[in-house]
Amino acid sequence: MDHGLRSSTRSLKNVSFGGLAVGSQRYLATGADIVVRISGIEPAFEVNGRVVWCRREHGEYTVGVQFLDEDDSFRVRMVEQVFHIEHYKTEVEEKEGRLLSGEEAAQEWIIRFAKDFPSI
Repeated sequence: MDHGLRSSTRSLKNVSFGGLAVGSQRYLATGADIVVRISGIEPAFEVNGRVVWCRREHGEYTVGVQFLDEDDSFRVRMVEQVFHIEHYKTEVEEKEGRLLSGEEAAQEWIIRFAKDFPSI
């Protein structure tokens, strides 16, 4: 069942409850089972999925991936939140000169943005 395809996400385009869209340097065939690896966190996060569509956009391919396990949807949403919080932490340091711990950044981000997540 696993075609052995692995796609390191060059860019996470969006996440929904049933899947996600990612950027890829190569075309992936509809129906192919793949492993999507989300790096930038330790350990890197991997999720199994099935390609439901693939189209060329802006010099790369955007691939729609359906989760094979319902629980993966929740886990990917949590990873997405971690990236938003890390981005917020970096942005605060660059713009305001404040160094926040991970916990401080998470608390501030939750107060400011959690109500709008995942639409931010």
